Amino acid sequence: MATSEEIVRFDDAEPPPGSSPWVGGAGPGREVAVVDPDPTWPEQAAGLVATLRAALGPNVVSLEHVGSTSVPGLPAKPIIDLLLVVPDPADEDAYVPALEQQGFVLTVREPWWHGHRLLRHGRPRTNLHVLERDSAETERMLMFRDWLRNHPDDRELYAEAKRAAAAAAAEAGEHVMQYNARKQTVVREIYARIFAAAGLPRPR
Repeated sequence: MATSEEIVRFDDAEPPPGSSPWVGGAGPGREVAVVDPDPTWPEQAAGLVATLRAALGPNVVSLEHVGSTSVPGLPAKPIIDLLLVVPDPADEDAYVPALEQQGFVLTVREPWWHGHRLLRHGRPRTNLHVLERDSAETERMLMFRDWLRNHPDDRELYAEAKRAAAAAAAEAGEHVMQYNARKQTVVREIYARIFAAAGLPRPR
């Protein structure tokens, strides 16, 4: 399990020199539009989770619906985010072929950042994040989701930040990573409250 110090330390690791996270000529998504909450998002995610658990079998350590579409009442980009933890993300042969059979495409490979892989699916539109066991990022993603589900003030604060970031990014012709950067200050502000409530050290 990740330590408290690891959880509060945001590891915004850059790719090693000469490395790229993008697989097969892929790049960051261009869609930054944020839409009103869709009550079918949890149902769509549940269907995907059931399908992937059946396809991956014992290679699933955990599989969760995360991100904005997992928070009732929160506007979001209309893309389901799933978090898959596997025993060893580097062993792609153990899980990528099974995911490809379900229509997923490996898009990102970041072994330097929690072993992260990203696979995309077109229908329903999905980002499947694969992380290593005991990753601090896994803990943070789940803490953020659960906090927003139970704290309406911060949920609304985040909704406003998302809408503002989406509008500014669209006007500037930016991609999704630049959209994410525009709302990072609010995200870190909310995390500080999450960590404090959990009795964790102050973020660094």
